[in-house]
Amino acid sequence: MSLELTLFISTFTTLLAVINPLEALPVFLKIMDGKSAADHRDLARGASIYAGGLLFFFLIFGTIILKVFGVSLSMVRVVGGIVLLRIGFDLFSGSSSGGSMIAPSGKDQGGDVAFVPLAMPLMCGPGAIATILGITSLVKHAQFEFLSFLAIAAAIVATMAVTFLCLAYAEKLVSRIGPLGIDAITRIVGFFVAAMGGGLAFHGVIEALQQYGVLESR
Repeated sequence: MSLELTLFISTFTTLLAVINPLEALPVFLKIMDGKSAADHRDLARGASIYAGGLLFFFLIFGTIILKVFGVSLSMVRVVGGIVLLRIGFDLFSGSSSGGSMIAPSGKDQGGDVAFVPLAMPLMCGPGAIATILGITSLVKHAQFEFLSFLAIAAAIVATMAVTFLCLAYAEKLVSRIGPLGIDAITRIVGFFVAAMGGGLAFHGVIEALQQYGVLESR
């Protein structure tokens, strides 16, 4: 399997697990209560475009911002891994609830709800941002950085497409899966998000130790 394909699959699965569109379904349905199916699709499309744009911003400018503030990529991996660990534990324990993130006046905010709270922080929150920065930092020594960039970009587009479909057909998904099914899937996803975060943090610690001469580089 090529490096770019591996990068695409790992980025897509990690982003989809972190964003976890199933967890956003109750919030989305609460906002769209009483609206038509066309309104559901319009809001889902807007939220997905906003979230995708934010992820692309951090993909393109994230590393530059880190260099400006003097933050090493190994520290990005460590902190990003810790963020993913926390999110994973929250999802696994069931303590993370998207329903608490919507303001009481959510239905009166019009198109703004596509950006807040759907695009940010539900879809493009700290976990998704940490994922993009962390995975981007892993390919800085890749032989074909441009192809790696395209692989990550394609993963973002694919993730947003799946998220759009989940939100656009939220009522059908909730009726078929049910609250218990969504809770079970969320807990399983949380386990793997925590595992991904642990791996990212571990590699960041190893690289930091090598960077400061504590361990020898191989």
